[in-house]
Amino acid sequence: MGPRVNERIRVREIRVVDEEGQQLGVMTPREALDIARERGFDLIEVAPTAVPPVCRIMDYGKFKYEQGKRDRENAKKQRQSEMKAITLRPVTDDHDLNIKIKNIVKFLADGDKVKVTVRFKSRELSHPEFAHANLQKIVAGVQAEGVGTVERAPLVEGRQMIMILAPGGVKKPEKPAPAKPAAPAAPKAEAPAPSAPAPSEPAPSEPAPVAETPPSAEA
Repeated sequence: MGPRVNERIRVREIRVVDEEGQQLGVMTPREALDIARERGFDLIEVAPTAVPPVCRIMDYGKFKYEQGKRDRENAKKQRQSEMKAITLRPVTDDHDLNIKIKNIVKFLADGDKVKVTVRFKSRELSHPEFAHANLQKIVAGVQAEGVGTVERAPLVEGRQMIMILAPGGVKKPEKPAPAKPAAPAAPKAEAPAPSAPAPSEPAPSEPAPVAETPPSAEA
């Protein structure tokens, strides 16, 4: 059953929010409906259990579209995860194993658990290390994509080895791009060689003192 709209809102008073999300205050449904009609919208009860109930002025068609979109998103989140099954052999080659890893990553990304089973034939059970190696490659691929974790570690049951993966995990950060090499610095200009000091002019020599001639004796 959808929300009450327009004349179907029959309470004493309501709290009104307009089409832009602004609070218009508490008033009677008739007063609120008159405002909605003047603006070309409907009056929709969006919180009937509040005191007083909250009604919004907006287009009813738009309201139904937004409500349906929210309902679909909630249903998707609440969907119960399924258990997907992947089967391989201890001697599965790398090409086929990579294809299985891609499928496992897709299942986990969709929110489903994955049961990985390695089936042994003949004397293969005497060498479980090959099965462990393939399962470790699967775990590494899942963790690299950040979509899943190991819910149950590999365990031998009869003639098979089983591991269960669950959605979740954290994606590894991408490696930073290598830094570009710095441009070579321009060569520094060489400082000019110091010039030889100019030869200093000789200081002017003082004239040699003239010797006084003694007076001659009178004859």
